[in-house]
Amino acid sequence: MKKSINRRQFIAAASITSLALVACRSAKVAGRAGAGASARFFFTSQGKTAMMNADGTGLRYFDFKEPGQVTWQPFGFLGDGHRVLFLSMEARRDGPGKPFEEYYHQTPTHIWIHDLDKGTLTEVAHRDRLSPFYGGGPLIKDSRFLMQVVRKGNTQIYSMNLDGSDAQEFTRSGEGFPYGLSVSPDGRRVAFHLATPSGYQVWVSDADGRNRVKVAGLPEHLYFGPRWSADGGWLFFHDCLHREDPGHDWADVYLCRPDGSEVRHLTKDREVWFGATYGSLENHSGGSETLYWSQDGKVLCSRRLPGSKVPWEFQAQRPDTDHFNRDYKPELARGGTEVCKIDPRDGSVTRITRPGEGVWDFRASESPDGKHIVFCRAKTGASAAIWMMNSDGTNQRELTQGIDQRGADHPRWVPQGRKEV
Repeated sequence: MKKSINRRQFIAAASITSLALVACRSAKVAGRAGAGASARFFFTSQGKTAMMNADGTGLRYFDFKEPGQVTWQPFGFLGDGHRVLFLSMEARRDGPGKPFEEYYHQTPTHIWIHDLDKGTLTEVAHRDRLSPFYGGGPLIKDSRFLMQVVRKGNTQIYSMNLDGSDAQEFTRSGEGFPYGLSVSPDGRRVAFHLATPSGYQVWVSDADGRNRVKVAGLPEHLYFGPRWSADGGWLFFHDCLHREDPGHDWADVYLCRPDGSEVRHLTKDREVWFGATYGSLENHSGGSETLYWSQDGKVLCSRRLPGSKVPWEFQAQRPDTDHFNRDYKPELARGGTEVCKIDPRDGSVTRITRPGEGVWDFRASESPDGKHIVFCRAKTGASAAIWMMNSDGTNQRELTQGIDQRGADHPRWVPQGRKEV
C-alpha cells in the first residue's frame, strides 16, 4: 500500500456516485407524489438521481436550482424517514495544469437537508467550516452527524452538530483515509474502515470516537465496508486479497463480533463479487459492492458462478488514473453472478435470482418492510438496469434502464420512518 492516499482511493470514498439532479417535475411536487408510497427507493442514472416506488410507479428526477452547484448526491436520512441529506459540489478545482492531489480537495461542497414531503431545501454544516471539501457521513442522532473533512494530504472524520458547530475529532490526523462508516442499531457505536499504509483496516469505536478497537487488519487483506447485524451483535464486511487480485473483483464475507472475536468466513475462495464493473465499450461503469442484512437474519450478497471472469479486465501493469483502469474483453468473459442469501449460523447458501450464464446481478438490498429486494442486473457488455423481486425471489421484473436506456445503478431504499432521536 502507498503511504499517501491516491486518486483511486479518494474518488472511491468521496465521489463514487456524483449525482447531478435534473427534474421532470419540481422537487416539491415530486416529494408530495411519493409521500404515501409503501416503499420507495433512490437510484442513479447518467449522473442524475431519481426516486421510484417499489411497484415501478412514480418515477421522478430531482432538480435543485441552487446556483453554482454542479453535482448532487444523497447520503443519509433523518429519523422521520422523509428528510434526506444531500451533498452538492461546485465545479472541480483540478484539471489541466492543476494536479488532482493538490487541487481537488479545494473544490467547495455543501451539505443540505431536503424534505421529500414539503419540497424544502436547507443548507446545513455551514458554521465554522474546517475545509472547503466536506464529504458527507452518517447521522449519530438527528441533531449530530459524522462528517468527512478533506484537506491536502489529510482526511479526518469529525463529529459535529447539523449546523457545523462544535466539531470534535472522531479520527486522528495522519492515521489513514477513513470512510465506509456504519452506525450500530442502538446508535452507540460506529464501525468504519481506514485505508492505511498497512492495508485497509476495520475499526469499531464509541459514537464519539473513543474506546477504539481494531477488528481486522492485515497488510495482505483489504477489509471493506463493515455493516452491523440487525441486533448489533455482529459485523460483516468484504475481505479481498488485494495483492492477488489488484482489480478487487472478488472477495469473501468476513463475520465477527464487534470486538473482533469469533471470526468466521461465510464464503471461501473469493466467491463474492466485490469490485462490480459492467457496461459496453461506449458506456461503462462500476463501484464497490456493499453487503446487507436481510429481515430473516441472513447476509445478502452477489455470488459468482464457478469459474466466472468479468468482461472488464483490470490492467495492473499501468497507472490507475480514472478509478477504472480496465480493458474491455467480452470474448474472455464467462459465468456471471447471482443474488444469494448466506445464513451466518451454518454458512448455507440460498440462491435467489439464478439468472444464468452471461448475466451479472448485484447491489441487492431488502426494503424496510421486508417485502421486496431491489437489485441491479447487467448482461455481459450491456448497461445495468434496476430490477425488483419479492424477498423470496419470486416475481422478478425489470423496472427501469435509466435515462435513454443508458443504465441505472446504486438503488437505495427510503426509510419508512422511525422514532426521532
